[in-house]
Amino acid sequence: MLLELDKLKIIVHLQINILQGQVMAVSFRLFTSSLFPPSFIWIRIYSTAFSPKRCNWRIDPVEKTVASMNALSVEDKEAGYWKKEYIAKRIASVKAALAQVLKLVNPYTGLPAKTKEALRISGLGWVIILKEKSGKEHVMEHADLYINHSSVMVVWYGKNWPCLATLSTLDLCGVTPVLMDWHKPPTKNGPRWPSLIAKYSLSNLTDSTLVGCDRFVRIFHLNPGLLVGLWKRAEELAFVMANLHFHHLVEKSTLGSAALPYELPPHIPLLDDSPEYGLHGYQLHVDLHSSGTFYLCSTFRNLFTKQGYIENGYVKLIVIHFQNSTEHLPLIGKVGLSWRTDVFDGCIKSCSVMDVTLLDEYGKPFWCFSSPVCMRSSPNPSDGPYFVGPTYCVDYEDSTGTVHVELVWIEETEEYFIVSLVLYLSIAKINHWFGTQY
Repeated sequence: MLLELDKLKIIVHLQINILQGQVMAVSFRLFTSSLFPPSFIWIRIYSTAFSPKRCNWRIDPVEKTVASMNALSVEDKEAGYWKKEYIAKRIASVKAALAQVLKLVNPYTGLPAKTKEALRISGLGWVIILKEKSGKEHVMEHADLYINHSSVMVVWYGKNWPCLATLSTLDLCGVTPVLMDWHKPPTKNGPRWPSLIAKYSLSNLTDSTLVGCDRFVRIFHLNPGLLVGLWKRAEELAFVMANLHFHHLVEKSTLGSAALPYELPPHIPLLDDSPEYGLHGYQLHVDLHSSGTFYLCSTFRNLFTKQGYIENGYVKLIVIHFQNSTEHLPLIGKVGLSWRTDVFDGCIKSCSVMDVTLLDEYGKPFWCFSSPVCMRSSPNPSDGPYFVGPTYCVDYEDSTGTVHVELVWIEETEEYFIVSLVLYLSIAKINHWFGTQY
């Protein structure tokens, strides 16, 4: 039988390996369980991670362990108590650290200025969980990741997709390490905390919105912001692409659970001191991009609309006017939604991802989304000038409002020009936001 001091020495060395994510084998778990109960392991993890920060370099590490474990009684707690306590406190500490990092706001976008740093310190990643009708689950790690100005594009592809006909749902989750060394990059081998972001049904995937196709794949859009590519020949999964806007992204990806998404705090209405003048002082930032390539990146300030601009329950906010050619903007490069897998790659023409960040007069995010969009052929607008060249439109709609973009193709320069950009904002959303009756 091992002496108590010997046990504690083993625990100390064991904890170092666990925190580094280097020991995860089943044989190791069987070995440790034969030496001492799991409660001793978790109480050691807890005391190491959350012990008072006192500088006493003279004390022996084993004596320090004895003192900390004497202060925390093992026998008085039920099985699994210290594991639950550690996870709960770990989540709370991550939440507090992220709150500090996300406090600083970028004045140009109204979004946290250090989102990339928050992603790093939390060790945040994303997975999709494919669930079969039989209950079997497949966890897929992302293959590519693109961090844009105001969104993250996460892509999954591989050779071992389950058969589409057997699948019922797809869960998109953020994952953060439970055991993490803040000074080292996180590993995927250790235990991770899942936070459900969105759940999608795959039962009738081909009935979803068809975004576009090429000679290899057809791409379908599932709200919010998910793209699923199917091989044309086999009607099986080729890739999955999630588009995640920065607004509350870190909170949604870290503070939920495997079963329930993070619930945003209730909105406190902001006082609109001059509702009779309509909307004023708004700011819009819009990006059109694909896999790290940007076709448009523009900010529009001091947007306003008169109170009379109301159509069918929506307030009309004009960003780019037909009649004012100085406001018209070109799209850079050949617009297309790029995709790739282990075997093939391609590009869906005239499609891209649209990121929209609309700030109210106080600089607060009023409407944010990241979603795939596609250009459709359209006639020349009846209330605008005639353009030499084919015209197209891009539309996006959700519960907050609608984005309508008109474009014209200039053959001489081989580029698209945006000749109109209009937002239609729901009066219900405006009234909820300001606590008024618009």
